[in-house]
Amino acid sequence: MIGVHHPGTSLLHRAPALVKLGVLAVLVTTVSLWSSPWALGGASALTLLLFAVARVPFRLVWSQVSPILWVLAFAVPVQVFVNGWEPAATMAVRLVLAVALAALYTLTTPVTETLDAMQVLLRPFRRWIDADRVGLALALAIRCVPLLAEIVHEVLEARRARGAEGSVRALAVPVIVRALRTAEHLGDALVARGFDD
Repeated sequence: MIGVHHPGTSLLHRAPALVKLGVLAVLVTTVSLWSSPWALGGASALTLLLFAVARVPFRLVWSQVSPILWVLAFAVPVQVFVNGWEPAATMAVRLVLAVALAALYTLTTPVTETLDAMQVLLRPFRRWIDADRVGLALALAIRCVPLLAEIVHEVLEARRARGAEGSVRALAVPVIVRALRTAEHLGDALVARGFDD
């Protein structure tokens, strides 16, 4: 569900996209470097405070953060087995915080503002980089995250209806096939609109 904007009038909604991108980069980088439980606990409290300031409904927050729990369900046991429970817990908290902060950005910032901010950032490099194409790629990436989440949800529902809930193959194969078909249709649409060069 990343990429879903929730309209509002909070301080975070009104802040410029460039400022929010900068703060997001600093916070995610800082969280990725911290390993102290106290520091990560403080970062978690700050993240909750930011969500409260943004006045985002809990169901939207949960829909943004819950998909990462599927990844952690596989990653944490492996990390515990390889490095022990402390590094596994640290990795899990870092990942959840990074996803939550990114979700907070997307919930409080329209995609158009993000694209405008990226074009401003890339303007000094326009001699080497086509800012419009980068903006298109970013817009497609933002759109494809919720699209992929929707595909996974539909396949999970179909798998549950067939009674194949324990089968990883019954999840992975349909998701990959449907994702490839969607990518092919998207490519055809871009070619039809002249983005094939």
